[in-house]
Amino acid sequence: MSIQVIEETAFNLLKLAATILPPDVKEALRRAYETETSEMGKAQLEAILENVRVAEEKQLPICQDTGVISFYVRIGSDFPIRKGIYEALVRATRRATKEVPLRPNAVDPIQERNTGDNTGRHIPYVHWEIFDGDYMELIAFPKGVGSENMCKLAMLSPAHRLKGLKKFVIDTILEAGGKPCPPVIVGVAFGGGLDIAAELAKRTLLRPLDRPNPVPELAKLEEELLKAINETGIGPMGLGGRWTALRVHVDYACRHPGGYPVAVAIQCWAARRAAARINADGSVEYLTHKVG
Repeated sequence: MSIQVIEETAFNLLKLAATILPPDVKEALRRAYETETSEMGKAQLEAILENVRVAEEKQLPICQDTGVISFYVRIGSDFPIRKGIYEALVRATRRATKEVPLRPNAVDPIQERNTGDNTGRHIPYVHWEIFDGDYMELIAFPKGVGSENMCKLAMLSPAHRLKGLKKFVIDTILEAGGKPCPPVIVGVAFGGGLDIAAELAKRTLLRPLDRPNPVPELAKLEEELLKAINETGIGPMGLGGRWTALRVHVDYACRHPGGYPVAVAIQCWAARRAAARINADGSVEYLTHKVG
């Protein structure tokens, strides 16, 4: 087992995420196309599916905006490697930028200069988690700015609770309109503090679209929000139709009695993510895509 295995896996995940949508996302888009009642909306979904097919066939990025790169790292307490993981992820990002290729999207906001290789201060951003085990799970998550710009965070009044949450979510979607390239995936989280809610909302976007929420109350809330969002009629690419969102994912944290933070993370239809498990012996299992 060597650090090179982690670097190579990270590179492969970035390439997979940029060029091939996970099966659950492709299936959700196909289902939306088959059931869309708007002629214009159906035409947009047909174009999206063709875009997905060509990108996969030619191994080219699904979208010209290849996003800001994040990695989610779950590392077992008995995993044999700890040192040098971040550096390996940076090298993988630079290589993917050149070889996939990925559009350079990292701009230093002080110097107002593009770094040219998708790396820089806190970029790629890495979310770390330690658990009891001897393996490592790695997720590459390149997220485009069109949907990122439409994300919202609010400190709501505790007096309004779920009623206020639902209104905030729908108002956020109505304000976003077609800008985040619907049909979107919507992550919602409430409770904790502003950083906790934002982190949890974004993390929900990693959950496969065909995996129901295990908490019955949250599963019900997800269905209610999805129904309300799709009743807005914004539709695919904002041109009208039944499918404004493919899925809503919800999470929560315990809150302070005086606060009710709510975060809404919006993901465009190009829901790019790729995950792998690296075992202690150096073998790699790709979890979201078929490899080899």
